[in-house]
Amino acid sequence: MTGFGKGEASVQNKKFTVEIRSLNSKQLDLGIRIPASYRRAEYDLRNLVARELQRGKIDVFVSVESAAVQTSARINREVFASYAGQIAEAGRACGLRTQEAAWDAALMQAVLRMPDVVTAENDAVSDEEQAALMAAARDAVAGLDAFRIQEGAILIADLLRRVDEIEACREQVVPFEKARTENIRARILDNLAKLPVEADSNRLEQEMIFYLEKLDITEEKVRLANHCKYFREVAASEEGAGRKLGFIAQEMGREINTMGSKANETNIQILVVRMKDELEKIKEQVLNIL
Repeated sequence: MTGFGKGEASVQNKKFTVEIRSLNSKQLDLGIRIPASYRRAEYDLRNLVARELQRGKIDVFVSVESAAVQTSARINREVFASYAGQIAEAGRACGLRTQEAAWDAALMQAVLRMPDVVTAENDAVSDEEQAALMAAARDAVAGLDAFRIQEGAILIADLLRRVDEIEACREQVVPFEKARTENIRARILDNLAKLPVEADSNRLEQEMIFYLEKLDITEEKVRLANHCKYFREVAASEEGAGRKLGFIAQEMGREINTMGSKANETNIQILVVRMKDELEKIKEQVLNIL
């Protein structure tokens, strides 16, 4: 779910630039930095990003460049003139030398500090400006989405390769199963022969069959094969499959763990470790998929 997208749009004398960056996250964690004058567009911007990108740690940066020199500060000339006249009159009444050149500079500084002389007006944002901002945002989202699609294709190919590795290990278990059963049977009989007791052969055979059935991993292998098949189907056919693939990987892990606990054979244990290693990499990569 990592990616970057950028969109630009111009209207009148202004250029809008929207940049979107995304990192992996299980939920949607959206942060937007936008100039205060355009705050009314934030709600639509959030809806757009949340609808299209769904989840991830997403940061949106909006910048506005103006070709014309503009300022929201305005000087109220009537208030300025009123303050200047009153201050000059008070100065003359006090005998100050109001005719000197330095007086004008001092008067200017004093008047500008007075209340209501300089006011900041909120710039009204036109519908055309908001439309341009949203157009830039849609382009940025589309760019990030294209980045994600490209990355997702690479990740899916890697995941399927690792599923192939797990299935290959599962097939390699088969030759060791028969030898494992024979070794366990021989070990039990050898240990029993060392005991100074006479065993009932029929009862011994029943107990041995029961014991070996508990160690049988055929069921686990079949379920693991079905999980691997389902993993491929979901990866190939469903959109937003990240969560489901994560759940399937958990089920694969259960079967592999059970095989390991029942293995009781060195070569099978080695293959189980290899399967676990591939599965852990699958679980890490699945977090990067929507």
